[in-house]
Amino acid sequence: MGPPPKAAAEPRIPLNRERVLRAAVALADEIGTGSLSMRKLGDALGVEAMSLYNHVASKSDLLDGMVDFVFSEIDLPPAGPDWKASMRERAVSIRQALVRHPWAIGLMESRTSPGPATLRHHDAVIGSLRRGGFSIEMAAHAYSVLDSYVYGFALQEASLPFDTAEETAEVAEMIFKQLPPDEYPYLTELTIEHVLQPGYDYGNEYEFGLDLILDGLERARDAAGSRLASVGRRTNRERRG
Repeated sequence: MGPPPKAAAEPRIPLNRERVLRAAVALADEIGTGSLSMRKLGDALGVEAMSLYNHVASKSDLLDGMVDFVFSEIDLPPAGPDWKASMRERAVSIRQALVRHPWAIGLMESRTSPGPATLRHHDAVIGSLRRGGFSIEMAAHAYSVLDSYVYGFALQEASLPFDTAEETAEVAEMIFKQLPPDEYPYLTELTIEHVLQPGYDYGNEYEFGLDLILDGLERARDAAGSRLASVGRRTNRERRG
């Protein structure tokens, strides 16, 4: 009998920009963008690093594409009239994306060459606010305060020294072993009666704060509308007079 036939080589999946970006995002999830290099990305894809430049022009172009990839995972605000529900759903979706990709927190608003998913996202958010009765100025204020809260919370959450309730308890116990509780009565009270209670999850604070902001924006929108209407009525009276 002759030698056994050689197994057919598996066909290589063609390299394209989407595949490069998907692999880069997965690698950044594992090692962060600070350690991300074309060589490591090439190794992950099983190709020479130089071949990546057929699909991304530079490391900066790669980061632009990665940020746009993350934006593509965020749910766009629905086109309906309920702007509060839309902004809430969008904010929850952003936090979920940033939990999956914590490296993106510092990059989401820093890129100077935003991709189509990024631009589509921003346009949809502004459109939702405008349809919800926000003036252009108030829409800008609302967008700014919402994103400051979303990114700020994600950054704080990513920097915490614990993830689970068990880890939270371990960290709290370790800290209190080093400190006399009588000197910090309110901190001790908060930790024992709230943080260390069953089911505590720091992430639950997110939606509480989000609802406070949305309620405040609604009041600010209504107040701005009332001022504008008052000015309009006064102007009409002056014209008639």
